[in-house]
Amino acid sequence: MSTSLRRLTRCAVLTALALALSVAEGLVPLTILFPLPGLRLGLANLVTVYALCRLSGREALLILVARCLLGSLLGGNLMALAFSLTGGLLALAVMALLLRLSCLSLFGVSIAGAAAHNTGQILAAMVVLGGKAPLVYLPPLLFCSLVTGAVTGGVSILLVHRVPALGDIKS
Repeated sequence: MSTSLRRLTRCAVLTALALALSVAEGLVPLTILFPLPGLRLGLANLVTVYALCRLSGREALLILVARCLLGSLLGGNLMALAFSLTGGLLALAVMALLLRLSCLSLFGVSIAGAAAHNTGQILAAMVVLGGKAPLVYLPPLLFCSLVTGAVTGGVSILLVHRVPALGDIKS
């Protein structure tokens, strides 16, 4: 199998995994622990972090965009696309930049990604609603980013160290 076909296959599998994780976490109400509507753990971010570490930034971007588009279509809520894509793109950009710093672990990168995702969603809400009212929601979301980012960061460390890179897989 050619390298380009392997990369395409890996991207397709990772997109499907991210989509499945996104759908599955929608079934687990975090609002029991934190009474904030719409709060999610961010399990699909595991795939984004893995893709940033093991694939190219371009492939991570394609996986993220495909997951957001497919998730909105499957969920029947195209308005959700604005929120998930804005948050996801900002998180991807922040994490890609922070991964270049040797002083920051995947744990810290993931926490920053969670905070960036929540910030992106608030920015999208401000645009959609046409005002600054959603900013009130940002401080509690950023606090929750510490918890959700820490959980996904810990799992990301395990994933990146235990799942082989594309070149390490034998055909």
